[in-house]
This record gives sequence, C-alpha cells and structure tokens, in this order.
Amino acid sequence: MPHIKNALIRYRIIDKCIRNQYKPFPSKRDLREACEESLFGSTGGAHICDSTIEKDMYAMKMEHDAPIKYSKLEKGYFYEDKDFTLNDIPLTDNDMEAISFAAHTLMQFKDVDLFRQFGSAIDKIVDHLAVSQDQDSQQFVQFEATIADGGNEYLTSILEAIKLKRLIQFEYASFVTGELKLRKVTPLLLKQYRNRWYLISFDDSKNDYITYALDRIEGLEILKETVSQPIDFDPDNYFKHAVGITSGNTAPTDVRLKVSLVAAKYLDSLPIHASQKVVEMNQDHFIFCLKVNISEELIREIMSYGGDIAVIEPLELKEEVQRRANRFLT
Repeated sequence: MPHIKNALIRYRIIDKCIRNQYKPFPSKRDLREACEESLFGSTGGAHICDSTIEKDMYAMKMEHDAPIKYSKLEKGYFYEDKDFTLNDIPLTDNDMEAISFAAHTLMQFKDVDLFRQFGSAIDKIVDHLAVSQDQDSQQFVQFEATIADGGNEYLTSILEAIKLKRLIQFEYASFVTGELKLRKVTPLLLKQYRNRWYLISFDDSKNDYITYALDRIEGLEILKETVSQPIDFDPDNYFKHAVGITSGNTAPTDVRLKVSLVAAKYLDSLPIHASQKVVEMNQDHFIFCLKVNISEELIREIMSYGGDIAVIEPLELKEEVQRRANRFLT
C-alpha cells in the first residue's frame, strides 16, 4: 500500500485512540502499537516507529487542525477540544483514493468464506465510491441511509471485555419509560441487525440470557471481575432459528403460512428465514413452511404483508396476528 494511504489510515487510528474514553491519554507507544496492529497485525515495532507517530500527529495538527496536546500528569495525549474528531472533516481526494484502494483490495476476498457474509457491504462501499467520484451521477443515485447508529462507541470496549471474560456494568434506558437502570452482565456476543448493534449477555441475577441495544446503553464500564462460572453458550446455534435479534434456548416451532401469488414472489426472493421453503403450490396461493422461534420480529414481518399472508399454524401465532389485525378496525 502506498505510503500516503498508510498515513491517512494511521490518522484515523490515532484519532480513534485519542477519543477512546475508556482508555484516555494514550502514550506514543500505545498509538504506535494500535496503528501497527491494525495495519500489520503485530505490535513489535518492525513496521512503524515512534518518529512516524510523531510526524503523523504533526501532520494532523497542520492539515486538519487537530487540537492534540500532551499531558505531563497523565503521560499521554488528548484533544484540547473534547468534541473534535476527524470524522467531522470532509474527506479529501487523498482520503477517497485511500478508501477506494482499500475497498478494491477487499473486493478480491469477498467470496472467501471468512468474508462472504460481508460481500454486500463491500459492494455498497465500492458502488458508493464510484458514484461519489462522478459528480454528474450523484443527482441520479440515492443510497439507503443509516439512521440509527448510536452506541457504536461501545463496540471496542465490549469486544475487549468478551475476550478478557470480564463483567461489564452500565445503565440501560427502558424503551417504554426511558428510565435508566443499572445492569451488570457477562458480555457474550455482539450482533448487528438492521443497522443497529446489540449485546447478547448473561445476567447471573436473572439466570438468563439478555439482549441489550447498544444505543440505549450509557456509562459502560469494564469491571475487574471475571466470569466465575462456565456458561453454556454457542453463538452459532443461539440464532440458528431466530428471526431478527430475539432468540433464546427454546425449541423452534414449525410455522405454516398461506401466501398470495404476488406476495409469494416477494417472499421467495427475500426469505424471512433460511429454513423457509415452499411445501404446496396452488392456483391462487402458496404454502410456505419455516422452522423458527416465535418472536416480535417474526410477527411484524408477517403483518408487514397485510392480508397477503395468513398464518395457518401454530394456533397461538395465528391468534396473535388476528388480535393485532383487529386493532386496525377499532
């Protein structure tokens, strides 16, 4: 990778380290190791030296007005303006070139098993770059906007706690009342669903798995306490029968749906779940079968088709959908 592209990426890594409220005042060594680990997968200093980091911070000050200061008391760097971030600065042509270089490099690996699940994301980046670099085309193309992305700042800290098998503590806002309540859990898995991040955790006090939306978490803290007991948790199986983010250890249910011909085409092109299959074809409707956990997301997905989908079984799911449909008439 050309030197200019490496430097631009290092600026972003340094910016992220300085803004990390859970590891404030990073030293020059901390910054060097973070850059080297991200770019080369090592921290020994074979690829990046301290003088490189010094030059990077000087360039960030000169080119981007980064308010980087050094604290003798804390022996580390910080932003004099706590709200500063490189993310608020418009991307330059060099930035766009660096992103384009990285994206096209990733394109070579998108069909490899390790990255296959991110293939569509890589395609979006490449497509967005192609359009953004062609000013005449921007008025004819609109990309899907990400509206909810709060809580992303906790991703790194939660991931670290998972690796270290540490308990975490935070305040969590009730979706109904907005009231904050203190939670203390064992973090197990981070999962993204519809552009929002969720934490799957185990709560000893409730002896159950609990899911938390990161955008409703405040004041997250990694505790020194480690997991005191082994937890039987398999992330691959935990969401095997899930629709959306709601899952659990309950056995899946066979769901049969009567679907109109038009809706069947949509459902066939965009399945509700991987287990979905057509078990019956008629002149005016299809019958689909799924093996899933009954969840709020499943109910909402079914109801989004209006009268084009009817639940045949199980009975409890059919009755719940009917109850909700009746509310439209009252």
